[in-house]
Amino acid sequence: MLPYRKNIRLQGYDYSNDGLYFITICVNDRKPMFGIVKEWEMNLNDNGKIVLDCWYDLPNHYDNIVLHDFCIMPNHIHGIIQLSNERAGLKPAPTTHPLSEIVRALKTFSSRKINEKNGTQGCPLWQRNYYEHIIRSDSMYTTISDYIKENPKRWIYDQFYFKENT
Repeated sequence: MLPYRKNIRLQGYDYSNDGLYFITICVNDRKPMFGIVKEWEMNLNDNGKIVLDCWYDLPNHYDNIVLHDFCIMPNHIHGIIQLSNERAGLKPAPTTHPLSEIVRALKTFSSRKINEKNGTQGCPLWQRNYYEHIIRSDSMYTTISDYIKENPKRWIYDQFYFKENT
């Protein structure tokens, strides 16, 4: 029998709705895979650069998203994704994709590329789930945006912190 997993999504909410979503995705077992924080700045390694490239490539696969602030930490990422399903002018309405599909794509694309680079095909890179928060006000957006931008400066206070060997 599989262990019970608590559903952390807002019950009854349609995650393909227009809106802003704050996401956090952790590396499997919270292993430091993406670089180190040195002198209050994140220094990406090759794996971290792959994740960054995959993040910025998402709009090429999903025409209903706009990417906002994003931060890669040694063992997790934070980002804000805006879903917008409105048509502009004569353009057809974009295909509606829920947040879960976009997160799945980011995890799949980055895992595949990192495992290929490292010769570790099939190894899980990301934890199974992810954290999300629906941003419902300008003040909440500002708070979360500031949190993302300042994350490396608060690394030693982060719940995912580990002592790095530099």
